[in-house]
Amino acid sequence: MNKRAQLILLTAFVVALAASYAVYRIVGNRLEMTQEKTTQVVVAATDLKLGSVLRNSDLGTAEISGSLPKGAITNRQEAVGRGVISDLYEGEPILESRLAAPGAGGGLAATIPPGMRACAIKVDDVVGVAGFVTPGMHVDVLISGNPPGANAGADAGPEVKTLLQDIEVLSAGTDIQKDTDGKAMPVQVVNLLVTPAQAEDLSLASKQTSIQLVLRNPLDTVIAQPPGTAMAALFGDKSVPAPPKLSKPVAAPHPAAAPAPKTVVVQVYNGSKRSDEKFVDGEEKP
Repeated sequence: MNKRAQLILLTAFVVALAASYAVYRIVGNRLEMTQEKTTQVVVAATDLKLGSVLRNSDLGTAEISGSLPKGAITNRQEAVGRGVISDLYEGEPILESRLAAPGAGGGLAATIPPGMRACAIKVDDVVGVAGFVTPGMHVDVLISGNPPGANAGADAGPEVKTLLQDIEVLSAGTDIQKDTDGKAMPVQVVNLLVTPAQAEDLSLASKQTSIQLVLRNPLDTVIAQPPGTAMAALFGDKSVPAPPKLSKPVAAPHPAAAPAPKTVVVQVYNGSKRSDEKFVDGEEKP
């Protein structure tokens, strides 16, 4: 083979190699454009309950394409040792908003925001066992009992009043307490998220009155102004408004003093002699 033929073959080989590379680059760029970028994030390897402290074995990883959820954790060491403040489920990405601050630990205390308090109250078996309240729900707190200082003569019986409204439930469960005989007995306990002032009211009410929780829609944040209800009003005529309740008995008014009698002066002339006679109006002269 002469040199001319070798040159032609070498040139054709170089051209084919350059064309193949160009096609490879074009096809590769188009494939990259059709494929979304994936990022590795930390996920829950099993179901995790509120108050749990994350261990390395509780965590796994998963690839997520596109944009990441806000607050997603990509390094598992940033999650290990932190408390869970909201239930997590297997395969769910671990978010900063679902974990307590580093060093806060686990348990219920880690779920309490700054400036708030968790106040525990006892509820009846119907409320506790039936799952009436669960963490995250919002409730109103009603109290019922006999108001102090009520007038015995005008006692309307027990009264019910709405004490607190739109209160978040932190946890609900069973606690073990002792009865009057010293025996252990299960008691349904609900922890409510309240302010310090509300905690004082709730603590006093739990000792002196009966407490009932009323479930409400968490999107309904309107604070109502219920007047309260007395036992007598339940059996009375609803069409007739109840008389206003007086805080103190009102003394009967004193009778008005009788007006002073009116005196009439009459001048009497006997010849040249004049005398004055006084008469009381309404009184007969003897």
